[in-house]
Amino acid sequence: MARICFTLRVDPSRIEEYKERHAAVWPDMLREIQASGRRNYSLFLGPDGLLVGYYETDSVAESDAYLASSQIAAKWEAYMQTLFDGLDVRADQGATTLTEVFNLERQLGGGSTQ
Repeated sequence: MARICFTLRVDPSRIEEYKERHAAVWPDMLREIQASGRRNYSLFLGPDGLLVGYYETDSVAESDAYLASSQIAAKWEAYMQTLFDGLDVRADQGATTLTEVFNLERQLGGGSTQ
């Protein structure tokens, strides 16, 4: 399983609009995210527009390819595009992926206390 964390920047003047749109994500888009193999998906938004996302998937490549070919995802990304600061590609394709540098479970040996 891959754990993916990414960042984007929401235009600070459009934060409330971004929150409103994510309070009611299209049901078809929710199903597409799920069908892509992403789970435990969360977005966190700071007051300055810093957006941090996290999800888990069995295959990053397959999940990315599924959403890249989805007409529903393309429509959603076009709907959201103007809310991002300095982004000239689809948000799901222009996010900065972060490198995991610490994981408690791994350092504990998978959770085992032995």
